Formats: sequence, C-alpha cells, structure tokens
Amino acid sequence: MHPILPGAPWLIAHRSMLGVNKPHKITLNGRDYVLWQNQQGEVFGLDNVCPHMQAPLSDGWICRERDTITCPFHALEFDTQGRLYRAETVTQPLLEKLDLTAIGDNIWTYGGCEPKIPIPDLIERITPGFEFVGIAGSKSIQGDFLSNLLINYDYNHQNGTHREIFRIKAIEVDEYQENGYSTKLLQKVTRDSNTLGEIASNPVLLTVPKIFVNQFEYSFPCLTSFVASIPAGQFIQIHSLYPETENRTKTFVLVFAKIQNLVLKTLLKNSLLKAVDEVIRQDTETIENLYPRQKPKIRLPNEEIMFNAQKLYQEW
Repeated sequence: MHPILPGAPWLIAHRSMLGVNKPHKITLNGRDYVLWQNQQGEVFGLDNVCPHMQAPLSDGWICRERDTITCPFHALEFDTQGRLYRAETVTQPLLEKLDLTAIGDNIWTYGGCEPKIPIPDLIERITPGFEFVGIAGSKSIQGDFLSNLLINYDYNHQNGTHREIFRIKAIEVDEYQENGYSTKLLQKVTRDSNTLGEIASNPVLLTVPKIFVNQFEYSFPCLTSFVASIPAGQFIQIHSLYPETENRTKTFVLVFAKIQNLVLKTLLKNSLLKAVDEVIRQDTETIENLYPRQKPKIRLPNEEIMFNAQKLYQEW
C-alpha cells in the first residue's frame, strides 16, 4: 500500500510494551516489522518476514549474546542490521532495517520515509513530575486512519459515545489555539452523578466532580494529550495512533498520574487504566459501526477543530 501521511513520525511503542529480549510485532502502513529491546535498553527493528521461507520472525526468539533474532522455522539468526548471522563471514543485509528513535521510553519511527516534520516534544514537555501508570486501550481498530483521527478531534461525541461511563451532559470549549500541526484547548465538562453500581464497577468515577476542566493538546497526526485535574490529583492520557493498513488503525494510551496520597494512588491505578480501556472500547465500537463517510448535512459547535485536522490530512 502507499504510505499514509509519508514523512510523519509515528509513536509505535513504549518500552514497557517490548519487555527485554522478546520479539514484538507491529504493522505500519501495510508492512509487518519485528521490534526487540536488549538488556542495555537498545531497541531494534527489522522486516518481520524471514527471507528463507517467509516465516514470521516475531514468532522466534532473541539470542541475547549476539543481539540476533532467530527464525522459528529453521533457527536462522539475523543481526540488528538484517544480516544472516554466520560466524565466519559478514553478509549483506537480507532484511530491511526499520530505523527507530528512542526518546526516553517512547519508540518512534518514520517507517522508512523521509521525515517531513520533527518528532513532537509533547510527551516530554507535559509529563515531568508525573508517574507512569501503564498502557491502556491497546487495540487494532477496523477503521481507516482519518476516521480514527477525527474522533479524537471531535469534542461533541463525548456526551453521546461516552455518556454511559461519565454521564456527560454538556461540554464547552475555551481557549482554542492552532499553531501549524499543534492544537491546544480547554474543555469544561458538566456531568450527572454516577449510579452506585457504576462506581462499584469503576471506583475512579468517585473522584470525578460534577464540573471539571480538561486540557487537550494535539500533535498532528499521531498524538492526543488529555490532562485532567480531580480532587485526588491530576492524570494525563496520551493517545497514540498509527495506520496499520488502509482500513485498520492501531491505538494505545500512555497513562500518567500525580496523586500524593499513596493509598489512594494504589486504589486508583487499576481503576484509571480500566476507565481508559472502556473509553477506547466505546470509541472502537463507534468507528467500526460507521457507514461510509458522506458530506455532513448538520453542523455542530466546535467542529472547526475537527475540520482543521481533516484539512491537514488532505493537504499533506
């Protein structure tokens, strides 16, 4: 397939997703790759298809002494440059290397394309002082990249798609700023009370007030950050998107928190990740049930934010 948004940087993994010396498969723009991280924290990426008989290298294993990945079919080893490992000679690469950039714990790639825009500094800029909680909402969504992108920029869908969990009644957008590929805004949310059953199912809802303000920041095309303040502290969600195929999009969410009370932090950790999982489940269900896109016949407030993202996509 022709790459979607060639030259865009994609956040494809967090170190916690890779483990150590464990093959990890990703799909980007129609191609499968295998990633792995060694004990020194170096991260490598190669085409996932063994050039011998096309077995998936991600089903193989890592030889930690040589930083090689071993094919599960015939135990052929390939080094980090894609060369067949032989003790007596150095061969030419047989596998294409996936160039990776590790910034802190985050693994980025341009997917073999010439960079068009720099890797955004959003994560490093807004997370100091916050503790990394974990990864949530990791899904391959059956939907094209633009549909997934637009739902992140659509502020009107929260009191519909996410009413079931957050009981949102109204949303107001304030301080909307656009600067090239970056967008910032504040969002005031008014919500109803949750039922006792909903709170028992997800205790983090007990900490969410009736009226609260969220801060959103976007780095087109791959990152959406969401910063929320609650009485117990603050938390950050950073949503990553990248195109797996023309009609399948990968998403995962990095979750950070700043909660001073250690007991409350322990109690809320799993609940917070569970809430993010539910939000992504609801978004996934919406996207996968949409009919083919047509020109809208209705206009809602604040949709210029979404239309600007669509314009950036179309003019790329």
